[in-house]
Amino acid sequence: MHVHLGNALAEASAIGVPRSDLEALDERVAAAAARIEAGRERSEHGYAALNLPKNTETGPIEAAVDAIRPAETLVTIGIGGSALGAATITSALDGDGDTRFLDNVDPAQTRTLLADLDLSTTAVNVVSRSGTTAETLANFLVVRDALTDAGVDWTDRTIVTTGQSGPLRTLSERHDLPVLEVPTGVPGRFSALSAVGLVAAAFEGLDLDAILEGGQTAAESLSDSLFESPAYAYGTTMYALEERGASIAAMMPYAEVLEPFAEWFSQLWAESLGKDGRGQTPARALGVTDQHSQLQLYRAGPTDKVVTLVRPRERLSVPIPETELDALSYLGGRDLRTLMDAEFEATEASLRKAGLPTIRIEIDSLDAEGIGELLYTMEAACIMAGELADVETFTQPAVEWGKETARSLLRGEQTLDETGDLVVAADPEPDDGDPG
Repeated sequence: MHVHLGNALAEASAIGVPRSDLEALDERVAAAAARIEAGRERSEHGYAALNLPKNTETGPIEAAVDAIRPAETLVTIGIGGSALGAATITSALDGDGDTRFLDNVDPAQTRTLLADLDLSTTAVNVVSRSGTTAETLANFLVVRDALTDAGVDWTDRTIVTTGQSGPLRTLSERHDLPVLEVPTGVPGRFSALSAVGLVAAAFEGLDLDAILEGGQTAAESLSDSLFESPAYAYGTTMYALEERGASIAAMMPYAEVLEPFAEWFSQLWAESLGKDGRGQTPARALGVTDQHSQLQLYRAGPTDKVVTLVRPRERLSVPIPETELDALSYLGGRDLRTLMDAEFEATEASLRKAGLPTIRIEIDSLDAEGIGELLYTMEAACIMAGELADVETFTQPAVEWGKETARSLLRGEQTLDETGDLVVAADPEPDDGDPG
């Protein structure tokens, strides 16, 4: 993993960080690193996520996947951290299976997905720590009913990934379903390197041990200095840039298969650091595509952004044929890899010219170890940024308020008045919280 900070420094951008500021911050980084390490040693809530590469056992995951064979398609039903990590891994790596994700309750999307599936060869992995996530349970009930209507015994085709108690745990015990643990003390958005993120990878035949080895490589690179740790260098610099006015964090991978990674990063950064009136708003972009759209704003709009450019150093080569058109002769005999690298470097230079800070992240290869290292590095970076900003990185009170309010409206416990304010309903309907 290589993190290049040169274009995020003051000599490259008006809101860039002076080198002296980073050197001064390194003392705070050392103190924060000590707090993080102490939290890891005690497996404290949140910090326990950084122990997943060593603690995650792949055997139970493989066994659960074997139990739903010979299914040919796996639908992961979850939302947020219960799906985005798995989607990132399976998108980035070239597996053998067919994995789909149902992570919204848009009825049109759910209907389209069901219509596109051969339900006779479909299995599901329903993921919710609490077992009470309304969106996840609603989609699960819809898919379960569709399987039953198709003559499929859903109990032979369902994996449950949940916490130690709750309705989904009860369901798994009642129907003797294979069940995997959502790790204790690990918020969903930090759980990619656990069963939460690895069931779909196992279904696709990916090397789970190699993914975890990549995470462990990143774990071993953590130190008490930002100048010796890629993760802490990134987290510290992002924190320092926010302090200097970079309130928008654009994540721009130069690999189509990393587009879900940008979505995963957006949840990680927003939900973890958007507290107490501070935090950077994530923006998702895709190189080269968004050079023809968002780059206009980045270069000519407000100087309130930091753009992270991500690419693998190794990539496929697709030759570009020679052409008889003189105007295109510069393309002939080259390849798409060379073109994409030129586009990457042009964007980086363009943003520097416009005075916008950028950070370059390069992984050696887009393989199992590379994606494990990338995910872990971003998680550790986020935790360091939260320590420096002095926010509660591992909580999400605003999200929980919205979840509970939605459940309350569905139960009839509250309603909306004519001004849109919540009011208590007269006769709330009972809800036993059991999906059946």
